[in-house]
Amino acid sequence: MILSGAQPFLKLGDKRGVLLIHGFTGVTAEMLPLGEFLRGLGYTVLAVRLPGHGTTPEDLAAKTRKDWLDAVDDGLAILGDCVEEIAVIGHSMGGLCALSAALDARVTKVVTLAAPIYIHPLRGIDELPPRNACADLYIPKMRRRLPDVEPIVNKNYNKMPLLGVHEILALIEEVKDLLPKIVKPILIVHGRNDHTADTRSVEYICEHIASRRKEIFLPEDMGHLLPILPGREIIFSRIEKFLSDKSV
Repeated sequence: MILSGAQPFLKLGDKRGVLLIHGFTGVTAEMLPLGEFLRGLGYTVLAVRLPGHGTTPEDLAAKTRKDWLDAVDDGLAILGDCVEEIAVIGHSMGGLCALSAALDARVTKVVTLAAPIYIHPLRGIDELPPRNACADLYIPKMRRRLPDVEPIVNKNYNKMPLLGVHEILALIEEVKDLLPKIVKPILIVHGRNDHTADTRSVEYICEHIASRRKEIFLPEDMGHLLPILPGREIIFSRIEKFLSDKSV
C-alpha cells in the first residue's frame, strides 16, 4: 500500500514538461512545493514515485537501482505524451537518476539538487558492511520537523535499509561512467552546508560532464533537503531562470 502523500502527481499545463524525481527514502510530496511553483509558471509537471518509496523500509530493501531507473523511464514516456520538451529535475539520489535520464532524446535540460557523487564523511559510509552482510540490516533515521511541508514529509521512514545504500553507491559508479556522454545543458545546485552529499560532488560533475552549458548554484547556509528547506524560493527562482533561458 502506498502511503498518503507518497503517490505520483501530475499537474497539467502547457507543452513544456518537467519530470521531478525525489531522493532515497523520500516521497513525491518533497517535490510538491517545486511542482506547484513550476505549474504556476505554466509547465506540465509529473513527479514519479520510485519503487520501494512511500510504502515500507522492507519494500525498499527489495528494490534495485534498475527499478528506480525504470520508473523514471516510465515517467518520461507518460510526460512525453503530453508535452513537446522535457526538463528533468532530481533531488539527491533522484539527481543521479536525472543524470541517467539526460541521455534520453526527449530530455532538453537537467537540474540536479544535491546529487551525491561523494557521500559526506559524517554519514559514516566507510563503515558500511559489505553487501552480502547487509540483508535485513537497517540504520535509524531521525524524524524531521520541517515547517510548511506535507505531513508525510516529516513522518516518512524511520529506518534505512543498508542494501539500498549499496544500490546508491552502485548507481553513483554508473552515473560517473555516463557523465562524459551527457551533453544536455545542466544546472547543478548544492547547499554549502550539505552534510549528506559532499560538496565535492559539484566539482566532479562539472569537470566530467560533456555538457557545454553548465551552471552552478551554491546557496549559502542550506543543507541537503533543498526542495523543502525554508528559503527554498531562491532555488526555485534560479531553476525558473535556467528553464526559461532559451540560450541554454
